[in-house]
Amino acid sequence: MTAEHGGKRAVAREGRPSTMPAADWACTLELDRRRGEPMYRQLVTRLREGILDGRLPPGMRLPSTRALATQLNTARGTVELAYELLAAEGFIETRGAAGTRVNARLSPQHGPVKPAPAPSANSAPVSAAIAVAPLQMGLPALDLFPRKLWARVASHEGRALATEAFSYGDAQGQFRLRYAIAGYLAIARGIDCDPARIIITNGYHGALGLLMTALLPATASRPIWFEDPGYRRARDALRLAGAQLVGVPVDDEGLDVDAGVAKAPRAYMALVTPSHQAPLGVSLSLPRRLALLGWAARANAWVVEDDYDGEFRYSGRPLPALASLDGGERVLYVGSFSKALAPGLRLGYIVAPPALAGHLAKVAALLAPPPALTLQESIAAFIEAGHFSRHIRRMRAAYAARRDALAAALHRRVGGVLDISPSVGGMHLIGWLRESSAPRDGSLANDVLLARAAVRSGLAPDALSPWYLHQRRREALLMSFTNVLPEQADDVAVRLAAAFERSYA
Repeated sequence: MTAEHGGKRAVAREGRPSTMPAADWACTLELDRRRGEPMYRQLVTRLREGILDGRLPPGMRLPSTRALATQLNTARGTVELAYELLAAEGFIETRGAAGTRVNARLSPQHGPVKPAPAPSANSAPVSAAIAVAPLQMGLPALDLFPRKLWARVASHEGRALATEAFSYGDAQGQFRLRYAIAGYLAIARGIDCDPARIIITNGYHGALGLLMTALLPATASRPIWFEDPGYRRARDALRLAGAQLVGVPVDDEGLDVDAGVAKAPRAYMALVTPSHQAPLGVSLSLPRRLALLGWAARANAWVVEDDYDGEFRYSGRPLPALASLDGGERVLYVGSFSKALAPGLRLGYIVAPPALAGHLAKVAALLAPPPALTLQESIAAFIEAGHFSRHIRRMRAAYAARRDALAAALHRRVGGVLDISPSVGGMHLIGWLRESSAPRDGSLANDVLLARAAVRSGLAPDALSPWYLHQRRREALLMSFTNVLPEQADDVAVRLAAAFERSYA
């Protein structure tokens, strides 16, 4: 093969792979700066795919970091980091002046990599949605996330790390972060705990997975109380782990402890959301809290307290956590920064009773290591400087305004279809379907059908009925107000009304 260079014809040496195919392939590379995924990670994914599907065969020389950074209009450090990660995984080799090449020892692929077998029908469905639609549940106000402040804190913490910090960290999580969380919980949630009882996890589901892994042998023979209705993702995760769930009804006082005792008096665990029940929004009354703790002590059972949005209460002070009444004996308190900061951070924690803390730490060390060290240090610094508490106060005020605006707009535009329930806390409203809101063809109103009609209009409310386990299913729409600005509320309500009209036509 020949190539023009400096007015002379250069002949490629026989047996040495040409760089031209890689250069041509690089011209097709595109990185999406609008995605939440870092650009170096996007580049790693694209290069890995090219190697696996044969477009970048073994031994092929890749563009230099400078050339590829120029091609992609990105920082050279982004390409260097991507190359380092691929080299660590064994996909590429760096040979100094010889350049960077695809690992010649890799078996060449012929055509695209075959897809993995489809999961079984029992597998829990996983949403891959990234875009935020109005009324979408489970997301904080992303526009309120202090990006510049966070970037400054994270940058400072990254530069300040000592060399030894890049070794394996504490499997239980950095002490600095655990200490900061303990201080915050003492003030904000009334929980007095030693940092030694805190285990840092990869978000709420990382915490739930750790608990199931550590406690599954015991849960296999004894059932678990689960709120009915209750958080669907947790329900699916527990079922996937093989847990035997007993649905315990929820009323205006929260979990009906007497009903739970009647159904499964020797249950091994109860999973509850006492501060703001998911999804009905009620708080577990004090008599019920004491009854739950009393049952746990008698039955030698554990109570998992999911405090997913306990910080957000708009009249009066937030209720103290259930763990604050327990004295550290039977309650496993699970917290997360997903709702208070951003779900993309994927950092949660467990406050374990002393009897379980050591066992959970050992399991975490083997199977569930904590998130990246820089993330832990950044959140610790964010809490220590008071930024986190100020951010919560700012969000609480903004959420109250957004809640009021959306509730008023929904009452005006869809009040004939939905009875909007007042909300004293949390991040969503409930619109109960009125019996008089039957479609024009005379069939019964259905919250699932109405939610699907709203999705076709670019909205994302959630139907309540699928949240039920065994109880008689009530029909309602769950509508988050966190990402609906007050000035957008009426437009969202008008679009929802139009979607209802089309579904009834």
